[in-house]
Amino acid sequence: MLTIRQDQVEAFRQYHLLKFEDEMVAHSKEFSPILSRLLGDQQLRVALRSAMRRANGYGFTNRGPLRLYIEMMFLCGSAFDTDPQYAEVGEALRSSEDQMIRAERIHQGSLEYLDVVSGPGNVNVRRALMEISHLAQAPLRYSAGHLPQGLLEETARIFPQKVAYCGENRMNVLIEEGISEAERYGFSEARELALIVVLMCAFGHGCTEDPLYPWISRTMRDDRIVSPSARANRLEKKALTWLSHVLAKPTQEVRV
Repeated sequence: MLTIRQDQVEAFRQYHLLKFEDEMVAHSKEFSPILSRLLGDQQLRVALRSAMRRANGYGFTNRGPLRLYIEMMFLCGSAFDTDPQYAEVGEALRSSEDQMIRAERIHQGSLEYLDVVSGPGNVNVRRALMEISHLAQAPLRYSAGHLPQGLLEETARIFPQKVAYCGENRMNVLIEEGISEAERYGFSEARELALIVVLMCAFGHGCTEDPLYPWISRTMRDDRIVSPSARANRLEKKALTWLSHVLAKPTQEVRV
C-alpha cells in the first residue's frame, strides 16, 4: 500500500498555496495596477498573505471567495471586515451560510457600491482624492472643540457619495475611531486628528497598520521622529506624495 507522509501532504499544500499566490500577484496587477506597482512584488505578497489568512478565518477557502476577499481588500482596505464603513460586508462574512453564498452576497454588494459610490470609471473616487489633496494643503476650517461635527461635514463635502451610502451614524463611528487612533500616537492638534480620520475614510479604518499602505505604518512607528507634530507633518507629506502618484494616472485606473 502506498503511504503518503504528513510532510509530503504539507509540501503539496504549500506548493499549491504558492501557485495560487503567484496567480493573485498577477491578478492584483490587473485589478489594482497603480497600488500594486507602488507596493512592489515583495510588499504585495505580504498584503496578499495577510488577506488570505483573514479570509481563511472566515471559512473562505475556495478559489472564488479567496479571490473576492483579495479584491475587497484593494477596494476597501485590509481591515474592511471590521470597518464601520462596510458593515454589511462584515455581517455577511460572519454569517453561518456557506462560503459560496456569502461570497455572492458580498460580490453583489460590491457591485452596488462601485456603481453608487465609486461612479463610472471611478470618477467619484478621483474627485474625492483630489479634494483630500487640496485639504492637506489648506488651513483647517474648524477647531478641536468642533472636530467631530466638522469632520463629518468635511467628509460629506469630500466624498458625498460615500457618506450618503454609509450614513452619518457609521461615519461618526469612523470619526471616533480615527480620533482615538490619532490620540494613541500622541496627536492632539485638530489638524493632526483630522489627518488620521481622513486617511481612514480614504484607505480604511485599519490604514495605520495596513500592509497595502506601508508608508503610513512606517511613519507612525519611526523612532527617529521625536514629536507628534513632526510625525503628523511627515505623514501629511507622504500622503501628498502618494496622492500625486495616483492622480497622475487616468481616471479609470484610480482605485484606493
